[in-house]
Amino acid sequence: MSLTVQIVYKGEGDNAEKFAEEMTSCGLVEAVRSEQGNLRYEYFLPLRRDGSVLLMDSWQDQAALDAHHASPLMGKIAALREKYDLHMTVEKFVSAQSDDGDEKFVRK
Repeated sequence: MSLTVQIVYKGEGDNAEKFAEEMTSCGLVEAVRSEQGNLRYEYFLPLRRDGSVLLMDSWQDQAALDAHHASPLMGKIAALREKYDLHMTVEKFVSAQSDDGDEKFVRK
């Protein structure tokens, strides 16, 4: 059972986009991706630019996410959030294995 965290960052002007760019250019994105239990860590921009950036990160389990939150990387990420004065909305999803018939709607 994996976890996916969806975070929408919002700030003045293009601060959220600058944050995501700096996260990538300074190596923090790759550092998070290399953490034990990380399955995905990606930033996305909306088609209609509204000053927000979406982060989708997935973890093997809650223990892996907890370890990430306790890591020194979180201090660096928090410092960048402050630098760009970002505010966040967060949703967390738990994956489920089911035979509910949704698979027939997925084109592979």
